[in-house]
Amino acid sequence: MLMTTTPSVEGKRVLRYHGVIAGEAILGANLFKDMFAGIRDMVGGRSGTYEKELERARTIAMQELEEKAHEIGANAVIGIDIDYEVLGKDNGMLMVSASGTAVTID
Repeated sequence: MLMTTTPSVEGKRVLRYHGVIAGEAILGANLFKDMFAGIRDMVGGRSGTYEKELERARTIAMQELEEKAHEIGANAVIGIDIDYEVLGKDNGMLMVSASGTAVTID
């Protein structure tokens, strides 16, 4: 499945718009405790543990987006946007959401 942040695919025509779809992943409070407890892995102001978990959440959100597109008969998702939000009591959760337009291209 072709997935892109651009609003179109060069050299391809959109034959059908299936609509806006989204995929989400939410990381819980225990994750943050574990990450901050392991803050010692910070090098140059970056936490490898935190970055790996964000990457994992982003991957889950993108996989969900792809699955939803496939379920409705699309062969591509265009205009993808990825957002990060802090949620919950005491900002104890992080949500990564990916949204885009499911389409059929030639």
